[in-house]
Amino acid sequence: MVFVHGFGCDQRMWRLVAPAFKARYRVVLLDLVGSGRSDLTAYDPLRYNSLAAHAEDVLAVIHELGLENVVFVGHSVSAMIGVLAANREPSRFACLVLVAPSPRYINDEAYVGGFEQTDIEELLEAMDDNYLGWSGGITPVIMGHPDRPELAAELNNSFCSSDPTIARHFARVTFLSDNRADLPRLHMPALILQCAHDVIAPLAVGTYLHRHLPESELIVLDTSGHCPHLSVPRATIAAIDHFLRTGVSS
Repeated sequence: MVFVHGFGCDQRMWRLVAPAFKARYRVVLLDLVGSGRSDLTAYDPLRYNSLAAHAEDVLAVIHELGLENVVFVGHSVSAMIGVLAANREPSRFACLVLVAPSPRYINDEAYVGGFEQTDIEELLEAMDDNYLGWSGGITPVIMGHPDRPELAAELNNSFCSSDPTIARHFARVTFLSDNRADLPRLHMPALILQCAHDVIAPLAVGTYLHRHLPESELIVLDTSGHCPHLSVPRATIAAIDHFLRTGVSS
């Protein structure tokens, strides 16, 4: 199982979920280039001007470790990175687990992504003006669960530890991406793990993905926020385990 984190995070975000699968799988955790403990000097804005470069990096790790029949678990933007990697080399993958995914964040004709173009432009401008202030304001919204402020604090600490220049560039690539055309090309089992109340990837997005991924299963967790692997790890583990035991083999 290969676990890949979302924007502003690193591999530590999987610490409450990944260990549950170590008895049955070889678990691989990695940091995207530009995040966590990766080599920040390797982040070239020209190369990483699309999610495809991150997908190439995931495949490079898979090749280096000689992995086959990979169960890819990707959170948020890394869900689409996983789709791109699996479309490029489907023979390496067994299935995908897409945690709070979105193929496009901006609303379009007959498509609800959750944001208007102006919303994203204002978000990116706020990041450019005051990244730390933006982080402190948006992480409670992303995390949800206002009754558990320690969750938003952890996410904020992760955002604040990111290199601001890289984070701003990665945010622009993430929020302006459109991977809808890549979905029908994915011909392998995929679990869409959706939160019932998620302002970043609303329920309509999960429904859209389920409709356009040929072999997908949609599980909606009765929780809020965009990070179920942190807020409801037991439910996240249970959903993934159920999918791996039933959905992949069916």
